[in-house]
Order: sequence, then C-alpha cells, then structure tokens
Amino acid sequence: MDNGKNSSVILFDGICHLCDGAVHFIIKREKSPGLHFAPLQSNSGKMLLAQYGYPKDYLDGLVLIEKNRAYDRSSACLRIAGRLKLPWSLFFCLLVIPQWIRDPVYQAIAKFRYRCFGKKASCSLPQGVEGSRFL
Repeated sequence: MDNGKNSSVILFDGICHLCDGAVHFIIKREKSPGLHFAPLQSNSGKMLLAQYGYPKDYLDGLVLIEKNRAYDRSSACLRIAGRLKLPWSLFFCLLVIPQWIRDPVYQAIAKFRYRCFGKKASCSLPQGVEGSRFL
C-alpha cells in the first residue's frame, strides 16, 4: 500500500478491546473515509512498524502513519482526532501541549487497557467493519 500523502494507516493492537472500540469510533466519526487500519500483530502491521523504525513486537498502542511519517502515543491520537467530525476534531488543538506532558496520560491508559477493557484470545478484525479498510 502506498503510504503517501493520500493514504493514512492506523496500526492498532488487534487483541485489545479498547483498540477495537477505538477503530469503530474512528470509522463512525471520520470526516471522510480515508483511513486504513492494520493490527500491530498482522504481517502488514509488522512490516510497517519495521519500515518506520519500531520493533516488530511493538504493542504500546496506536501508531498513525501519514504523509510518510509515523506518530505514536498521544501524538497519534490527537492527529487522528483532527480527522474526525466536530466536536472530536477540537482535540487536535491539544498538540500544542508538549509531548512530555501528554504522553504520561496516554501511557497510563495503555498500561491498564487489558485489565480494564480485556483482550481477545486472538487477533481479529473488528466485527461489522468494511474489510477493504484493513490491510
């Protein structure tokens, strides 16, 4: 897949219920359907992780790849928010807050996501979502 200016990919933890819910949330609220998705655990996900300098076993949460650049943690979430309909797109403005302040909040959620939201026995695509959006 071309990861140029017109295509963006969200890599997500395919066994995490919170991440699964986030994918549904994003798809329902996108301004225009231009995002593609891939589980971090998939071959496509691992290939993209390696391409952008992440370890192949990276599972620390969402990674957004857009315009040939990768963003993770709070930067990924806020940039994704910028692609959503109002009022969610307003969260994009929080990028002005330094990352060293934003990321600890993200990391706290990521650390406890399995305990609070649970996880699947195996990686699967979110149910009820158009398959062409997934790599």
